Amino acid sequence: MAFDFKKEYKEFYLPKNRPEIIEVPSMNFIAVRGQGDPNEPDGEYKASIGLLYGIAFTLKMSPKGDYKIDGYFDYKVPPLEGFWWMEGVKGIDYSRKDHFQWISVIRLPDFVQRKDFDWAVMEATQKKKTDYSKVEFFHYTEGLSLQCMHIGPYDDEPRTIQLMDDFAQEHGYQIDITEERYHHEIYLSDVRKCNPQNLKTVIRHPVKLI
Repeated sequence: MAFDFKKEYKEFYLPKNRPEIIEVPSMNFIAVRGQGDPNEPDGEYKASIGLLYGIAFTLKMSPKGDYKIDGYFDYKVPPLEGFWWMEGVKGIDYSRKDHFQWISVIRLPDFVQRKDFDWAVMEATQKKKTDYSKVEFFHYTEGLSLQCMHIGPYDDEPRTIQLMDDFAQEHGYQIDITEERYHHEIYLSDVRKCNPQNLKTVIRHPVKLI
């Protein structure tokens, strides 16, 4: 059976719908950076998702070709994630989506090294006749964080974020979003198939002790 990151690492992907503190280890990702409203039908964000999955599935399907990745085991491609911020704004202003800056990512299995990533970019570029030059190998250490499962439309996230802010204050933590530590979302639902009221999104914020 294929390794499922969501099931094997429930503490990172399936939190309760109440705030909790967690220590998140270093991880490697496939990443694309961009800016603008993620809801634009032909926008930069939608294009980034196609690039991410192009590389993700090239790596996953590598055993069917000649290239062999050391330590490879069958796995399900992890869920789409995103790091979000706005220049000159503390937190997120959901009324100004055109001001979003983002890094859209998909987690890499630990056995995938940079050389394997570079091969996948070259392979996908040749086979899919697509420019993957915007895709990067992204290493990120999230560290001490506060997370909560948000259920419902993305525009309703502020109510969950308020719960997280209240929890942090009550338990001696401070939200620590900086130029290197981001508002983080993990998308567990397929927005194309799911009722907006049932969307499941992990919201994670970096924190520090006061």
